[in-house]
Amino acid sequence: MIALKCENVYKVFGKDADKATRMLQQGASPEELPEGSVVAVNNVSLEIKAGEIFVVMGLSGSGKSTLLRTLNALGPATGGKIWVDGEEITAANDEEIRRIRAEKMAMVFQHFGLLPHRTVIENAAYPLEIRGIDKAEREERALESLKTCNLLGWENKYPDQLSGGMQQRVGIARALTADSPILLMDEAFSALDPLIRREMQELLLEIQDQKRRTIVFITHDLNEAMYLGDRIAVMRHGKVDQIGTAEEILTNPANEYIEKFISDVDRSRVITAGSVMVPPPVRLYTTDGPNLVLRKLSSVDDEAGWVVNPGSRRLAGLLYSKDIIAAMRGPEPPRTVRDLVRTDYMAASPETPVAELVTALAETAIRVPVVDEHERLLGVVPRIQILRALSDRDDFEDETIEPAQPAADEIQAVPDTVPYPAESADATEVLAGRRARREAARTSAEFHEPLETPSETILRKGRRQGVASGPLGSATGALMEKAAKKENRRRTRDSFEGKEDRN
Repeated sequence: MIALKCENVYKVFGKDADKATRMLQQGASPEELPEGSVVAVNNVSLEIKAGEIFVVMGLSGSGKSTLLRTLNALGPATGGKIWVDGEEITAANDEEIRRIRAEKMAMVFQHFGLLPHRTVIENAAYPLEIRGIDKAEREERALESLKTCNLLGWENKYPDQLSGGMQQRVGIARALTADSPILLMDEAFSALDPLIRREMQELLLEIQDQKRRTIVFITHDLNEAMYLGDRIAVMRHGKVDQIGTAEEILTNPANEYIEKFISDVDRSRVITAGSVMVPPPVRLYTTDGPNLVLRKLSSVDDEAGWVVNPGSRRLAGLLYSKDIIAAMRGPEPPRTVRDLVRTDYMAASPETPVAELVTALAETAIRVPVVDEHERLLGVVPRIQILRALSDRDDFEDETIEPAQPAADEIQAVPDTVPYPAESADATEVLAGRRARREAARTSAEFHEPLETPSETILRKGRRQGVASGPLGSATGALMEKAAKKENRRRTRDSFEGKEDRN
């Protein structure tokens, strides 16, 4: 459902605004307009969905705040059409405009817009007072809004007794008390200190989870737009250059201006686990036998894998090959791996920012699982995918580290059947052979300095180009270091095994 719609909207300031608007509609450029004409909004068309946070962002003078004021006719458009919840506000008379504003729209201003001679609860209840609702009901509803905004206990204070952040909370509470389906926020957090601003952003998202309002949010802060917006419109010189999700704008900018505009954004806070996840390299099930699991892990040169319940695909946990070996050496080797699965693990949702995965992936080579709301395994996030996403390099795919393939006899040595005590030694021998070859490869590496690997090339270029700079730069660097070291070990091991085969 569409809550707000703009169709070829113009807003021109000046004595000949109507004439200038007609000239723009006929194809004239802003430079050809009558002297004194200022084009604030130039042929903007967009649709805002019900229940979404739609962020309009741009530099000062881009026309974003003027566009917002055309939506509720505080600054009526000089051309085009605007619909509010199906009603064309650009064709409405003054009385109808006031009704639409009172019933369907509320506004939160940058500098709070509170009445200084009224208490907090009186400010919060003001929209209902205008509608003629009795005092008891409006104060009851205002108290509920103040509770949502964490302001209980302050209802009898005056605005000048509150901090800036608290005053802004009162402004939001006032908008919530109006119970309007559409909320217009004009740089509502721009006047706040960074820490208070982040608190208010988090509060807004919490309120949105509860209330599901349609919010049009104006900002010049790119990180704020990326953090809050379900979709973002980027404006320049009164026009909309691009509309899309944060990830769409970040990964596929429409033009050079937007590409430069987003150059300093913290990509790790925007790119999500769902966009970088890949299918698990192997499928492990709780009903698999130990030998079968060892064979699967060996086929992709992994020491561990994620196990799911057959049928439901719900994630059961993490299984290490070393745990299987230890169990098979015991007096009663298990027939399935169900009881060997570790359940203390970190999982991500598709919406989890990759910033929250960097530390975990820097400390271990185990891929992070991605699950849905029913705990079903959707995919995994390996370190190489994080590097590719943060580096924004098109050729990164060619430098992906592929796992070494096991020898054919190594796979055949582990049967697909459920293990019995007599078979335990076979699997143990397979794993022991792998460990011996790796140890020999490490010993060989001490006497042979390998050539620069693709991963080391990534690392060297990343340091020079400042890949993933910012607060997560060191963690990303650690990922690169580990990727380079792993590639060195693989190359040395392959070289050693090649010599062994020739001998």
